[in-house]
Amino acid sequence: MTMLMLTLVRSFAVLIPWLIHLATWLVARSLNMPQPLVHATSVFVFAQVYAAEMRVGRALCPLRLQRLLQSLFR
Repeated sequence: MTMLMLTLVRSFAVLIPWLIHLATWLVARSLNMPQPLVHATSVFVFAQVYAAEMRVGRALCPLRLQRLLQSLFR
C-alpha cells in the first residue's frame, strides 16, 4: 500500500510541472503571445491576488486565525 502511494505521489510530482507548462503554452498560443511573457504575467497576477487576500484576511480575521492562515500560506 505504501509503495503504491509513493508511486502515485511521484507521478503527480512529475505530472504537475508538465501540466503547468502545457497550460502556459496553450494560453500563450491562444493569445498569440510569447510563453515567457504569459508565465511572468501569471506570476505577477498570483502575487497581487495573494497580497489582496492577505489584506482582507487581516481586516476580517482575529489575530489567532490570521497567524494560522499565514502559516498555511508559507
